[in-house]
Amino acid sequence: MAVTHADLEPSRSRTDLSSKTGAILVILTILLGFFCFVLCLVAEATRSEATYRGDRKGGSSECVYSGSGKVPLLCAACAFIGLAIAMVVEHAYLLIAQASSSFQLEQIDNAYVSRVVKMMSIEFGVCLFVCRICFAVGEILLLAGVSIESGHLKNWNSPRSTCLVLRQGLFSAAGVFGLTTVFLAAALYLTALRAHRLSQDQHNVRRQVLESSSLYASPPLSPPPTHISAFPRENPVPTHTHNHEHLLSLFPTPFHQQKLHNTLI
Repeated sequence: MAVTHADLEPSRSRTDLSSKTGAILVILTILLGFFCFVLCLVAEATRSEATYRGDRKGGSSECVYSGSGKVPLLCAACAFIGLAIAMVVEHAYLLIAQASSSFQLEQIDNAYVSRVVKMMSIEFGVCLFVCRICFAVGEILLLAGVSIESGHLKNWNSPRSTCLVLRQGLFSAAGVFGLTTVFLAAALYLTALRAHRLSQDQHNVRRQVLESSSLYASPPLSPPPTHISAFPRENPVPTHTHNHEHLLSLFPTPFHQQKLHNTLI
């Protein structure tokens, strides 16, 4: 079986930003955010309301809750825990992936690439700041809803002098802030992934440049010396002198004719 270039590449670890683990965690985080949003809508629809009896201005009125508040309390508590789990998992994965990554953005001479790196850094910082603000506001709203709805679990139908209720839209606002938080967390992951791929491309280009420069800078290697060994039949065969004299007699040269003429004289 043929071995391809992809087979020779090292396998990606689970903490790598470009691995499937990061994409799966982002998808699960978004799904968990939608689940928390639905829970907040359910809590908003079933939140407790107060019904007053008597004269409220005179101070002799009484109020009665419309429900025990168990359903909105349970939904708000689940949304609070789910949103916290989503944020902790996403931020922990980003921190671990950034710490274990061997690629870092270096100083780049290219002006265009430098602007891209600067814009990604600003984008990452803004997304991180807004994500944490939305998470904090959403959790505070959910915590307020949990504390209010848990105050009348028992004897909720008995008349009281004061009834604490939540304003309309509080759970809905908490759901919107939670959904915004998970989308901003996904944007953080995508920005970190872009920076990681840019650092990989930069590392690959630098490695190719170093390999090419080392290849052309080094002098060419001389071929190794080869020894030619002669076979037994390739040894030079000595020739006899009378063969040359016989050939000269058949084909005399001018020098040989002059020597023969002097001999006869």
